[in-house]
Amino acid sequence: MSRIAKKTPGKPPKKAAAKQAATKKTAAVKPTKKPTKKTTKTSPKNKTIASRMSTDAIRIAFERWRELNPHPTTELVYSTPFELLVAVVLSAQATDVGVNKATRKLFPVANTPQAIAKLGVEGLKPYIATIGLFNAKAANVVALSERLLAEHDGEVPRDRAALEALPGVGRKTANVVLNTAFGEPTMAVDTHIFRVANRTGLAPGKDVRAVEEALLRRVPSEFLQDAHHWLILHGRYTCKARKPECWRCPIRDVCGFKDKTPGDETY
Repeated sequence: MSRIAKKTPGKPPKKAAAKQAATKKTAAVKPTKKPTKKTTKTSPKNKTIASRMSTDAIRIAFERWRELNPHPTTELVYSTPFELLVAVVLSAQATDVGVNKATRKLFPVANTPQAIAKLGVEGLKPYIATIGLFNAKAANVVALSERLLAEHDGEVPRDRAALEALPGVGRKTANVVLNTAFGEPTMAVDTHIFRVANRTGLAPGKDVRAVEEALLRRVPSEFLQDAHHWLILHGRYTCKARKPECWRCPIRDVCGFKDKTPGDETY
């Protein structure tokens, strides 16, 4: 009769026990991998690239702009407050050149609230079809014309709240009309002015409203009437978005922009 080895209850075989022990040892020694924190590098765009312009520097800048262009105005072509209002509404996300091309054909046919309302949305569209978002703009221009007839006797109101209540008219458009048509010292902040105010350190702000309020505080009162136009023209033709032409900038020496574009200075 062969002998049968007795198994001890609760104890694993020697090989299994050794393997289990080795596994436990490895698990104990194996270091716990800690989650690594992702470090976000600050890109040059996030760094401060302009120092705030001093009061004296701001005055010098506007004195120079005034000397170069004593009577600045909008590049939109208009002859009445209503024509200006329509042109500004049409200029959203469009160029002044493109708007002028369209209104050159439109205004001889319809340049009053009565004429635009009579033309209607479908009648207006062919005149402004070359302008971006012309469908929505046609609806807004006709609607605001009807509102002017119903609530303001066909006249463009010289009041911010009344202007902003018109279809398609926001704060920027109201500021342009108040400033250009009625001579109010308002500041309409578009992409050009927003860029110039921040890049130069003239009136830094996180959004257009903050920049508008900063400009109204920092620009000397004698320049406020024309400041809107000087800043737009400076941003459009000199302090350009992609590559500012610092070498020919009339305020280069007082501007707070640190990374000036190199080139032979002409001022």
